[in-house]
Amino acid sequence: MNCDLHTKNPITLICIAPHKCQCQRKLCVECQYEHKVDQKYTVPIKIFEEMVIKKIKEYKLDESSELKNYRLSFKNMLSQIQSNVNNILEELSESIKLIYDLIEQENISFLSLINQNTNPAESYYTDLEKLVQMVEGTILNDWNDYKNSYILKLEETKNNCEQEIKTFMENSSKEMKKIKLLVNIQLNQENNEVNEMKETLYEILAQCQDIDESIYKVLIEILKKEKITDLLGFLTKTYNQKLYESFIIQHENVNDAQKKIKKITNFLKKISDQPFSKANYSSVTYEEARQDLINSIAENKRIIEFLKFLVHITAFDEKLIQCGSNGLNLLVGLQANLRNQNFENIRIKNTSLIGGNFERCNLSGSEFNNVVISGLNLNQAQLFNCKWKNLKINELNQLICHQKSVNSVSFSPDGVILASGSDDNSICLWDVKTGLKNAQLVGHDRSVYSVCFSSDGTTLASGSDDNFICLWDVKTKLKKAKFVGHDGGVYSVCFSPDGSTLASGSDDNSICLWDVKTGLKKAKFDNHLGWVYSVFFSPDGTTLACGSDDNSICLWDVKTGQLTIKFDGHENWVKSVCFSPDGTTLASGSNDNSIRLWDAKTGQQKAKLDGHDNWVKSVCFSPDGTTLASGSDDNSICLWDVKTGQQKFKFDGHYGWVNSVCFSPDGITLASGSYDYSIRLWDVQIGQQQSKLDGHSDDVNSICFSSDCTSLASGSDDNSICLWDVKTGQQKAKFDGHDGLVYSVCFSPDGTTLASGSGDNSICLWNVTTGEQKAKLDGHDEPVVSVSYSPDGLTLASGSADQSIRLWDVQTGQQKAKLDGHNEPVLSVCFSPDGTTLASGSDDNSIRLWDMTTGEQIAKLDGHDEPVVSVSYSPDGITLASGGYDNYIRLWVVNTGQQKAKLGGHSDCVRSVCFTPDGTTLVSSSNDNSIRLWDVNTGQQKAKLEDHTQPVSSVCISHDGTTLASGSYDNSIRLWNVCTPKAVQLSNNSYEEILLSQQTTAFLNPFYDNSKTYITILHITQNPYLHAQGALIYKGEFINYYGLDLKSLFKSKGSSIIEQEQQTT
Repeated sequence: MNCDLHTKNPITLICIAPHKCQCQRKLCVECQYEHKVDQKYTVPIKIFEEMVIKKIKEYKLDESSELKNYRLSFKNMLSQIQSNVNNILEELSESIKLIYDLIEQENISFLSLINQNTNPAESYYTDLEKLVQMVEGTILNDWNDYKNSYILKLEETKNNCEQEIKTFMENSSKEMKKIKLLVNIQLNQENNEVNEMKETLYEILAQCQDIDESIYKVLIEILKKEKITDLLGFLTKTYNQKLYESFIIQHENVNDAQKKIKKITNFLKKISDQPFSKANYSSVTYEEARQDLINSIAENKRIIEFLKFLVHITAFDEKLIQCGSNGLNLLVGLQANLRNQNFENIRIKNTSLIGGNFERCNLSGSEFNNVVISGLNLNQAQLFNCKWKNLKINELNQLICHQKSVNSVSFSPDGVILASGSDDNSICLWDVKTGLKNAQLVGHDRSVYSVCFSSDGTTLASGSDDNFICLWDVKTKLKKAKFVGHDGGVYSVCFSPDGSTLASGSDDNSICLWDVKTGLKKAKFDNHLGWVYSVFFSPDGTTLACGSDDNSICLWDVKTGQLTIKFDGHENWVKSVCFSPDGTTLASGSNDNSIRLWDAKTGQQKAKLDGHDNWVKSVCFSPDGTTLASGSDDNSICLWDVKTGQQKFKFDGHYGWVNSVCFSPDGITLASGSYDYSIRLWDVQIGQQQSKLDGHSDDVNSICFSSDCTSLASGSDDNSICLWDVKTGQQKAKFDGHDGLVYSVCFSPDGTTLASGSGDNSICLWNVTTGEQKAKLDGHDEPVVSVSYSPDGLTLASGSADQSIRLWDVQTGQQKAKLDGHNEPVLSVCFSPDGTTLASGSDDNSIRLWDMTTGEQIAKLDGHDEPVVSVSYSPDGITLASGGYDNYIRLWVVNTGQQKAKLGGHSDCVRSVCFTPDGTTLVSSSNDNSIRLWDVNTGQQKAKLEDHTQPVSSVCISHDGTTLASGSYDNSIRLWNVCTPKAVQLSNNSYEEILLSQQTTAFLNPFYDNSKTYITILHITQNPYLHAQGALIYKGEFINYYGLDLKSLFKSKGSSIIEQEQQTT
C-alpha cells in the first residue's frame, strides 16, 4: 500500500512512539524523515508483525479453550437459574389460580341458588336450607372470613415475592455494574456503532486508492462469463486458473495478478464485515454518518469507481446486494456522473435514490425492491424486463382524460374510486389503483365545479355552472336526480355525514340544503354579499361552513338555519373551507394567497399560513387531522403541519393552477385537479420523508454558462448566487453577500469572475475559484436588473430600475460612463459580439443601441407594444432579438434598425431570448412556463419544451452549443440536450428483434419526434420529481409498496410502453 501523503512511496514502517501519530502510524521513507521521532520507534512492517504475533502468544490470546470452558460454565449456571425460576413461577401461578378458582366457584354456587327466573317454592330442600342460612344464619359471614383470609395470604405472598425479587434485582444490578465496568470500552463501541462504522468505513474505502481499477472490469467479465454467484468465495480459492488466465490475457504475469487478487480480496472482506453490507445506509439511523462520509470522499475518483463496481456486482452476487445498494445510494448522494451508463441486471434493495440522474442509462433486467425513486431522471433510459417492486415515490399517477380544466376531485369513502369534475362539462370516475377511467358521466350543459360522494359511497353529487345539481348512482353510472333551485352556477356541493342532506353554494349568493331522498329544498341561507364558493359540514353534521367572495366565512346551525358565527380576516375572496376531523378547527383558503386556521367554537383566528405565491383554491385536512393540504394558482400543492403551522412539503408537478385537493380515506394518497386538464395522485408519506437536495429556495431569475461549459451560475430571489457542476449538478459554491434579490448573473469571458446585479442596488464581482467578493460597485439608485460583460472582459454594463445604464471599469471598479435615454426601468443590456455597441431593453417599450466609444445613443427600435424584457445579439452581430410583455419575439437588422421578423407563439410575456452559437436557432422562455426553439431563417417554431411548472425567467446556451439551461420561478434549474442523440443501444438481440418486428420508426428510434429530442438531462431543485421522457419500457413490472402499478405514471411522463404500443398497431 502506498503512502497517502507521498503517493509514489510504499508504506514500509510502523510508528510505535507513545504519542498521537499525525501519520496514522503508517510511514514511508519520507514520512520517517519528516516525522522526527527516535528511530527506535519506527519499526519495519515485517518486524512489527512478528512483535504482534509474539505478544499474542505471550498472553495466550490465541488459546480459547479455557475461555470457552468459563463461558460454558457460566452459561450453564444461568440456564439452571432460569429453569429453577421458571419452575417456581409455574408452581406459584398454578397455586394462585387454584385459590382464585375456588373463590370464584363458591361465589357462583351461592349465586346459582336463586335468580330472577327461580321460584323458591320449587327449590330442593338442601338449596332452600342454604338460602335460609344466607338470610338468617352466618354462612355468608363465615365464607366472607374464609375468602378474606385467602386474599390476605395471597397479598402477603405477593409482597414477599416482590421483596425477594427486588433484593435479587438489586444484587444482580450491583454485579452487572461490576461487569460493565470491566467491559466499558466494548459497550461504548457498541453504543457508538454508527460513528465507529463511519470512521472505519472511510478508512477502508480510502484503501482502494491502492487497487488497480482495471481489475474491476476483469472481475465483472469473469462473473458474467462463468456465472459465478459468490465473488469472495471465488477469489479466495488457493489457485484459480480462470482468474489468472483473465489477467494473462491482459499481458500481466502471475505474480502481479496474485498481488492484485489478494488486495481486492482483503478489501472486499473488510467491506463485507461492515454494517454497510447489511443495513440500509439511507435510513435515519445512519443519516449523519452517511453525510459525513459523503463529505469525506467527495471528488475521490478511485472510491467512486469502486462504488460503481459494487453496484455492478449486485447483478451476480446476492450476498453483496445490500452493499451495492448502499454504494449506489452514496453515488447518488455524491452526485457522481451516472448518466448514459450500463447498469444491466443490477439488484438494488432497501435504499433511497432520491434525485438520482440515470439519463440514457441501460437498466434492463434490473431488480429494485423497497427503493425510494422520487425524483429519478430516467429520460431515454432502457427499461426492459425490469422487476421493480415495493417502490416508494412521491408521485403515483397522472390521470388524463378531461379536455379542459379539472375543477374538483373527490375520493369515495372506501378510497377505491376517484371522481373528477371539469370545465369540459363531464365527470370522470377513476380506479385509484390502476389509474384507469371507469366511466365518464355526461349530463351537465356547462362546467362541473364540484363533486362529492355520499358517506356510503353509493351516490355522487355534482354542481355545475348550468345552475343544476345532479345525483348519480355510482354503481350504474346513471343519473338519479336533478335538483333545481339556484339562479346561478353551483360552485360547491357537500353531503352531510349521515347522507340525508346535501348542501350547495352558488354564485346567486345563496346556500341551499336539499333532502337527498325527496329532492326537496329544506332550507335556504341568504347572508353572504357575494358568490358562495365553498360549503362544508362539520363532522357531527350540526354546522355548515361557507366561504364567499365577500371575503367572509359563515357558520350556520343546520337545524335552526341561524347564522352562529361570521369569520372576518381574509382580505380577498374565500375559495375553500374545511373542518378538521374532530370539528374543532376550520381551515380556509383565499385569494389573498393565505390559509387561515380558525377556532370553530369561538371564531378566533388560530394561525395564518403563508407560503403560496398566488390564490389558494382548495384546502383539505388529512384523516388524522395532523396535516393540511392546499392547492394554489401558483401551480403547487403544500402540506402543512397543523400543530406548528410550518410547511412540511411542497409538491410541484402541475403545469397549471391547482383547483382542488383531496386526501384518500387512509391518508396515504393526495389527489389534485388542475387547470392543466390533469389529475395527479401523490404519496403523502413518501413526500414528507423526501430528503432535501441542493437547490434555490425561491425563484431563479438568471443563469449563465462559464466559457469552458463546466459551470453554470444562477441568481435567485433567495438573495444567493450558486455555481453548479454542469456534468453532475453538484453545487460547487454558494455566494452570499447581497441583501436583496439577485436579478442577473454574468461570467467574464475568461470565466474567472462572476458579476451579479441585485435588488439591493449594487453589483458584486466574485472570484469564481475562491468564492471571495472581489469588488462591490455602488452607483445605481434602484435595483440592478441586468449585467453584461464586454467581449474583452474589461467593461461591465448594468441596467437598472433607476432608468439608467452604467459602464464600469472591471479592473478598478470605477464608473466609466452613465447612459441616459430610457424613461422607464432598464430591464436588459447586451454587448454586440465586437463590443462596439450595447443594446438595451426597457419598460418604456423601446430598444436602444449605444455607441461604446462615445456613449451616444445611435438608434431607437420601436415595435413592441409593452415592456422589452430581454435583448440578445446573434453571434455574427447582424441580428438583434428581443422579447417582451406583448408575448412576441422580434428580430431586428442591427445596421438599419428595421424589424425583419415577428415570432408569435408564446401566450404570455417573453422573459428571455438567446441565440445558439451557430446563430441558426433562437431560444426563448416565457411566463407561459414554456421554452421554444425557433429557426432564425424561417421564423418557424422548431420545438416547445414544457417541463417547468412556473414562468421560465432565463435561458442560456452553452458555448459549445450542446446544452440549454433554463431557470424558473418553480425554484429549479434544468439542463436540456439540444443536439440529436444516438438511438438507445440495445443490449439484447431478442429485444432488438422485438423492436425491429414493429417496422416503425417510433420503436427503432424513440427520438423521431423533435418534441422528444430535447430532454432534461439534469434537474437542479430541492423537490425533484420523476422524469421518464423517451424511456423504453418492455414487459417487467413497476409496482409501489401497496400494489399500485406505476406504468401509467411512466407513460404520463413520456415513456414508451412497448407492449401497449404493440397492441395498438
